[in-house]
Amino acid sequence: MKGKLVRAEGHLANIIPIHLDASFFFERAVRSLDRNHVDKALKYFRKAVEYEPENPVNHCNMAGILSEKGDYEASNTILANVLEVVDPSMTECYFYMANNYANMDRFEEAEQALVSYLEEDTQGQFMTEAEEMMELLYYELDRPAKLNRIKSRKGVVEHDQARELLEEGKFAQAAELLEGMSSDYPDYLAARNNLALAYYYMGLFPKARETIDEVLEQEPGNLHALCNLAIFHQNENRADQVLLLIKKLRVIVPFQHEQVYKLATTMGILGQHDIAYSHFRRLLKDEETAADPALAHYAAVAAYNTERYDAAERLWHYVAKLDPGSEVSRYYLSSLEAVRQGEQDPEKLSYHYHLPFDEQFRQWENYGNGIPEEMKNDPLIRSSFFWALRHGDRSTKMQVIHALGMIGDYEVQQALQSFVEEPGEEQDLLEAAQAVLNDLKSAEHEERNAEMVRPLTAVTLKSIGKVQSPSEQPENRPVSHWQAVVDRALQMSEAKAELQQEMERLWTYYVSRVHPEVPGTKQIEGWAAGLEYLAAKNHNRPVTYQSIAERYGISASTVSKYAKQIHRVCNSNSPLI
Repeated sequence: MKGKLVRAEGHLANIIPIHLDASFFFERAVRSLDRNHVDKALKYFRKAVEYEPENPVNHCNMAGILSEKGDYEASNTILANVLEVVDPSMTECYFYMANNYANMDRFEEAEQALVSYLEEDTQGQFMTEAEEMMELLYYELDRPAKLNRIKSRKGVVEHDQARELLEEGKFAQAAELLEGMSSDYPDYLAARNNLALAYYYMGLFPKARETIDEVLEQEPGNLHALCNLAIFHQNENRADQVLLLIKKLRVIVPFQHEQVYKLATTMGILGQHDIAYSHFRRLLKDEETAADPALAHYAAVAAYNTERYDAAERLWHYVAKLDPGSEVSRYYLSSLEAVRQGEQDPEKLSYHYHLPFDEQFRQWENYGNGIPEEMKNDPLIRSSFFWALRHGDRSTKMQVIHALGMIGDYEVQQALQSFVEEPGEEQDLLEAAQAVLNDLKSAEHEERNAEMVRPLTAVTLKSIGKVQSPSEQPENRPVSHWQAVVDRALQMSEAKAELQQEMERLWTYYVSRVHPEVPGTKQIEGWAAGLEYLAAKNHNRPVTYQSIAERYGISASTVSKYAKQIHRVCNSNSPLI
């Protein structure tokens, strides 16, 4: 008997005890979600709440799972408890509650929750979604909402402009706008996060880091700031800090698409490819984001980096289907086949939806002095050049200086001017950059002197922003993408003559006001949809962002974005609703 007891004690001594805490059950919940075991995930999230009831994130995770299961009432009970007991500052819970009420067709209560969100939330994280829901409620209730103020509205217009500049790769202009906002609206953390990104894309890492520190000082749990900080630490080779942040980010399971996307790309960049792949797969299962070729490419990259080569191949074929004109999927499918055949060593791929840096240069050299507009305006390509200008080796910097000279816009001049003022650069690089800068300024001066100042009409509209038509005429006559916008709006609309005239009037006036600043050519559908919406509103026609979006095959938020941009220029004294 005594011997048996000894053996039992020896056996127990080899058992590693499990430390049951909130993190343990949180991780179990995440694994269950990855396997689509929603009921198990809910059970584990409940246990996490039991172990750490004061943590509002645990409660919100449980509410999110219940909402996904369709148990909106139970989800709202939890969210109400967060606002009343756990953490009243989590005003985004009002927005989640409004979504749940709307899904139950309880529109009066949805409106009440949405108004609370708009009047109490300072960040405006879900402002676009809230505006779309407000439009839905207006339609369902047949009256405007009883809204006294929008607490986060200050600076929203400027922030939208800055985000658009970032999307167009105009990082210096975005930074200038966001710097002004940071001083005017110090609590607008979304603007500060984007300012940090603008600095980062320009290669100004110390300023980017300083800006992120300011955000985290105000809101230590800000997900976008934590993700950005992790990337900055990695650039500074601070491995210990990166590991601490990875540990914190691994256990976060956001439910909003934008946050999932941000977390997935961040984890991929940090080398956590398995986690990145899990988040990207979640996004691809949602019909709202499943048709995004960049998202599918990132999922393929994560699959490749984790040696899931069959999955990577399927995903890149899917990218080719979504974006048949892109060379990205063809390039990576070819590289994947070379790896499989042993002709090429596997290397970790980066999370960018464009060709690798060396391949970009080879293609640019084929164009001589002329570069396609879509390449000039691609923000990812531009940011990679700005980064390489500051952090590449000598040969790469010289190539970048030459390439930037072929782009030659305001952003390029700002980057080159900053480069020549940077201490410690090699003399021949400084001379090359100064020579390109002088050439650009000289060409700009000559163009300004030669330009004839005249008012624009519907006729001269055709001559602005010319690009080559895909079906070139023998005379090689150029086609204006500005004209293509109004042509597309006229083609898609079912409007009578007076509304068509209004679209032409609005567009001609808009172009005349913003000339010579010509946006990129990629969003003709968005511009046309926004133009039609605004023209219909001006003539008191019953129209919604959603109805226009469905005809153009784009999102309601895209229609809203471009309609408001035209409106700011053409109807600045009246509100757009």
